[in-house]
Amino acid sequence: MDAHKTAGVARVYVPNEYTVFLSSKDRARVEGYERSLEQELSGYLLDHARRRAYDLLTRPTVDFKTDERLRLGEFGIQTRLVKPPAHEGESPSQGEEGHTMVYSAVRDAASSKDPSPSAPASVTTRAVISLDDRRYVLDGPRATIGRSKDADCVLRDPNVSRHHAELRRSPSGDWTVADLGSTNGIKVNGRRVGSTRLNPGDQVTVGATTFVFDIEQ
Repeated sequence: MDAHKTAGVARVYVPNEYTVFLSSKDRARVEGYERSLEQELSGYLLDHARRRAYDLLTRPTVDFKTDERLRLGEFGIQTRLVKPPAHEGESPSQGEEGHTMVYSAVRDAASSKDPSPSAPASVTTRAVISLDDRRYVLDGPRATIGRSKDADCVLRDPNVSRHHAELRRSPSGDWTVADLGSTNGIKVNGRRVGSTRLNPGDQVTVGATTFVFDIEQ
């Protein structure tokens, strides 16, 4: 909701239709209480919109679907702003579907440990990889990119190594990309690099695949 808000003259509008994509295994796990979970999430979204003073055209709806491309613990969220019909019998007017935001519920074990009392507080940000019609949101502090199914961001490109590159978050919240000894290397904005700090909007090429990097607070 926060990532897809639209500012009007005096109001901030947010999507009111949410499609949650789950892997087939995760979908099977929630099958028995799926409808209740959809209603619970709808209520949560409504409360969040009220707290942030967002405007909704209708009460938010949540619908679960299966995406066979997702792995266990991954889920995608697609949003849409749907205008209710002006007259009875008319179909609702549906806006364009936004990018599917893909998240991973599997956290790095190190990130769950309590920090040392003397350690400075770190800034928690998430890396966002935009690729075609999909967006991968990676929590970090490390995330691997590669062709292997155990990579955090899986790229189905024969020119990409199994574990091609790694995104690393610093305590300040900045991100760097590092080559993991891949065959074809990595490029940032067309320049071959071994390791470099990334800025929002940078274009990263691994193998024959190019994605746009961004940071989410």
